[in-house]
Amino acid sequence: MIFFLLSVILGMVSGLLAGLFGIGGGIVIVPVLVLLFTMYGMASDLVMIMSVATSLATIIVTSMASVLAHHRLGSVMWRKVLRLAPGIMVGATLGAVVANHIDADVLRYIFIVFLLYVGVQMAFQIMPEPGAVKESKVLDFIVANLIGLMSSIVGIGGGTLTVPYLVRCRYAMRNAVAISSACGLPIAVAGTISYAVLGWNQVQLPEWSLGYVYLPAFIGISLGSFLTAPIGAKLAHRLPAQKLKRYFSILIFLMAVKLILT
Repeated sequence: MIFFLLSVILGMVSGLLAGLFGIGGGIVIVPVLVLLFTMYGMASDLVMIMSVATSLATIIVTSMASVLAHHRLGSVMWRKVLRLAPGIMVGATLGAVVANHIDADVLRYIFIVFLLYVGVQMAFQIMPEPGAVKESKVLDFIVANLIGLMSSIVGIGGGTLTVPYLVRCRYAMRNAVAISSACGLPIAVAGTISYAVLGWNQVQLPEWSLGYVYLPAFIGISLGSFLTAPIGAKLAHRLPAQKLKRYFSILIFLMAVKLILT
């Protein structure tokens, strides 16, 4: 029961931050779940992969809410989403397979590098610049594969990777964010199903696990983020979100250090 309540609180915090800064909840959910799973005595070789898998599962819920909001605003360009979705799902499936076959410490360090990448972006306010990338179905499929692969390995919805690509393809930031939100759903669905299947026969799994997805954490985080994400979005219009990003980047760097020392 205590773990479930902590998961709800984690969901509330990640939802608030996601709404305020426009970042995926996975950047917060994964490192905190690593700490919680470790604290509650989960097998060390399962901690990282279950944190990633559970984070991906929560993105299914948050992504649907986000996509609906963007669709109502008319920002989602569904033709582009449908072009990216097949490659994204293939990549997300491959990402889960890769994560399942590499050492737990390697998976942890991959996530640490990703944390540092996001932290630097936020600290220095690095924004994607419009480019002159010529769109093609082949390029979309290749890039979508890479986005799905990396997102599935680190347990995120892919926004930090998808948005820069779309901006370089000369999509307006408003549309790029909306398309990215829609692409988070196939990443989360394909990744979650893959992690559930790959972990199905794992003998060390705790009770209430669906493969590598830990259901109490999934339900608690989903509930908490559903409640607070709209609040964060409203606060983004009232608070100096860009300035606050620099302070949040410090927290990201601290989480990276904590994972290095774990």
